[in-house]
Amino acid sequence: MVSTEYLSPLSSASIGDLWARVFGSQPAPDRWLVIGTAVLALAVVLPHPVWRVSRNAVTIAHEGGHGLVALLTGRKLDGIRLHSDTSGLTVSRGKPTGLGMILTAAAGYTAPPLLGLGGAWLLAAHHITLLLWVSTALLLAMLVMIRNVYGAVTVILTGAAFLLVSWLTEPEVQAAFAYAAVWFLLLGGVRPAFELQSKRRHGGAPDSDADQLARLTHVPPALWLFLFHAVSLCSLIGGGRWLLGL
Repeated sequence: MVSTEYLSPLSSASIGDLWARVFGSQPAPDRWLVIGTAVLALAVVLPHPVWRVSRNAVTIAHEGGHGLVALLTGRKLDGIRLHSDTSGLTVSRGKPTGLGMILTAAAGYTAPPLLGLGGAWLLAAHHITLLLWVSTALLLAMLVMIRNVYGAVTVILTGAAFLLVSWLTEPEVQAAFAYAAVWFLLLGGVRPAFELQSKRRHGGAPDSDADQLARLTHVPPALWLFLFHAVSLCSLIGGGRWLLGL
């Protein structure tokens, strides 16, 4: 006779435990950890040699924002490429003008800080594990649309880090990783808009997102740059307050 408890690989108890683990709340970390991860994030955003590497993570969020909004507005997403110089390219098909194209073009520079703001909201609600799993799911979905080797390797390594931390580490390590990641998106989401502004001041980046938006809307690129600055700085202020419990 075979016991029925072995017919399913996952028992109802284990499914319930998994649900509680992912969607349940976790204790808030100590204030020193929150501040320490903010300092760590600054250390990988401010120094230029380190930023040249860490900016790859911001590019993932930037191009992922383009891709996600393209799909949400009914455009067909052909693929995403991430390059070793931290640039990226998202190709979608649909009407070359109109609201869908405008929102898709505007999503790049605004995606990292807004993702950071959403992550700060989850952490303020003590959903540390949920944040890690949602991040893993988004990276997995993005991987399907990656069209070059460097991009695939970058997304796989980033997703693997989130998955391994969420599955194998202690709650304290999960909290430190999650807070560091969200601080990085909030702080790292501010710098690209200033870099773009500097490039345009010196005659560079003639086909930037701001310039594409200017052609689509007949609104000067400077105003789109102002929007990028406003979103990133407001996200940093609001997200920082949530993370610090202010």
